[in-house]
Amino acid sequence: MLHNVPRAQRILLRSGKSPFDVLSVEEALHRDVIATNSGNLIFSDAAHKILETPGTEVVSNEMRTEVAAAERINEEYDAFVVPLANAFRPSFEPGLKRLTRLIGRLRIPVVVLGVGAQTGLSYNPARLKPIEPSVRAFVSAVLDRSASIGVRGEFTEKYLNDMGFRDVEVIGCPSLFMYGKELAVQKRTQELTGGSRIAVNGSHSAVRRLGMDRIISRAHARYPNLRFIGQNLSDARQLHWRDLSDPNAAVTAMPTHPDHPMYREDKVRVYVDPVTWIDDLRDFDFSFGSRIHGNIAALLAGTPATVLCADSRTLELCRYFEIPHRRIDKLPEDVDPARLYEEADLSALTGNHPERFERFTGFLDRNGLRNTFSHGDGGAAFEERLRSLDFPAGVRPWTGTDLASLASRMGWLNQRVGELTAENTRLKRDLDRAKAGVRRFAATPATASVYRRARRVVGAPLRRALQKGRPGFRGDGPAGP
Repeated sequence: MLHNVPRAQRILLRSGKSPFDVLSVEEALHRDVIATNSGNLIFSDAAHKILETPGTEVVSNEMRTEVAAAERINEEYDAFVVPLANAFRPSFEPGLKRLTRLIGRLRIPVVVLGVGAQTGLSYNPARLKPIEPSVRAFVSAVLDRSASIGVRGEFTEKYLNDMGFRDVEVIGCPSLFMYGKELAVQKRTQELTGGSRIAVNGSHSAVRRLGMDRIISRAHARYPNLRFIGQNLSDARQLHWRDLSDPNAAVTAMPTHPDHPMYREDKVRVYVDPVTWIDDLRDFDFSFGSRIHGNIAALLAGTPATVLCADSRTLELCRYFEIPHRRIDKLPEDVDPARLYEEADLSALTGNHPERFERFTGFLDRNGLRNTFSHGDGGAAFEERLRSLDFPAGVRPWTGTDLASLASRMGWLNQRVGELTAENTRLKRDLDRAKAGVRRFAATPATASVYRRARRVVGAPLRRALQKGRPGFRGDGPAGP
């Protein structure tokens, strides 16, 4: 275990993109910079801001987990910081193993911010038993390179303690520390009325299995200014392209589906940048739903929110931060957002926030990381730079009536066709060269240097052609949680 970790000067951050990268909606969806869920950008952008201090450069790894890049990372960076969400879950085991292999080759500090285990609301870890060896290997590799590991809440702490790990600290999620020890959330109106602006969110599983579809439908009927905010890549593609190729398209009760009335009424959004997401929510009276970071975005905007907890990952985070929440399995049949708003007590969330912030920055200090609130300008330069950039608005439903929107989409597609045509031409040229090399090799008399000549003539172009010809080749596997 490493103690007294040296101060980092150049940090590699696991994130989909830098907060300052301005991409068109088309490019953001094509590259999947949200790593399948835009909630990931909320906590990675917060981590970037927190860690950016004078003399410290923070660089996004764009979600690349390339084991072969370990030596370059060792040479170019002073620390690898890994914000994670519900990474201890069976579906993420391949990604966890890749991270472990990379970390195992690093000689620099590796600091994990807020990892969580995912199971049901009962906190029963039985479903996690099959992935325990992978979790154990990951945590061991991290603790060999840091003073402690930061977890989201009580359940994950106990889960790792029961495995024998003691250097575990509950720090929540960096997202709620985006503005430091200040968290100004208050009710702007005494009660919600028919004219109130309300944001609602929910996952496909909550809509399909846990009754969120009925909750959304009733709220839609009662509140004309209701807006659904989706988070999945498939949600965004359905809005922007009407792309129904993803299995999630089978959930027609999801407001991001073109058949849903909220889609047709333009009451749905997905964001590819946290800054526009948070800014839009400043004008709302209330947010509720099963998406933890959808509601954290509202809280960062100063808008009250209630989380409808559907699993351990949301429940433990709500308990730690004292976010107003209800268990989705114990909601009354006719739940009304007005009642949730009335019952939401924000005093513990805001009143105890400074203490949680001190615990978080203490964790950073123990792991040799400076933060902008203690060692910098409190994020002022970060915010100034962010506000100087022109980010795209939230993705909205494509109803086909906006000619400018249609022209933008067609222009991007035409550009992509040109790029792919050029790439195919280059690949064909590489293959032709490789074939020519094979023919020259076959016609060359055998000598002691045949093997070396074959590698020189055939190997490199053939490898490039085969690799770059693979669909979806990026040098890494699927994105993280």
